[in-house]
Amino acid sequence: MGKKRIVKERGGGLSPEMKKRALSKVPKKKLSSGIIFVKATYNNTRITFTDNNGNVIMWASSGNLGFKGAKKGTPFAASKVVELITDKAKLIGVKSVDVQVKGVGGGRESAIRTIASKGFEINSIKDTTPIPHNGPRARKPRRV
Repeated sequence: MGKKRIVKERGGGLSPEMKKRALSKVPKKKLSSGIIFVKATYNNTRITFTDNNGNVIMWASSGNLGFKGAKKGTPFAASKVVELITDKAKLIGVKSVDVQVKGVGGGRESAIRTIASKGFEINSIKDTTPIPHNGPRARKPRRV
C-alpha cells in the first residue's frame, strides 16, 4: 500500500518574518524619483530599484523572498517582489518612477500592474528585451 503523504498547506508565498527582515534593510538615502528594472525570465523575476543615474539602491527577487522551483517565475511571485520594493521605495520618499522591463516571463504584466496600484506615478514604461536579428553566421553544411 505504501506510506500516506501528509500535505502541509502554506500561505500565500511570502511569510511575515521574511517581509519584516527585508523591510528592515531600508537605505537611508532620500529620493523623489527613480528607475525600476524588471527582469522577468521563465524561472525567476528580479526587480532592481536605482536612482536616476543608474546607481542601484535596492533589489529583490522571487527566489530571495522564499519562492522555490517553478513558483519563482509566476505572476504572483513577481507581484510580491514588487510590493516589497515599492514599500521600501515609499519609505525613502519616492513618488514617481520610470519602469524598464526585460524578458519574456510571466511576471512582466503583474509587476507593472502592482507598481501602478501602489500609488506611484509611472513616467514611462520601456521594453528592453533583446531581440535577435539573424544571429551569427551559420556553419557550412557537413560533407560526408
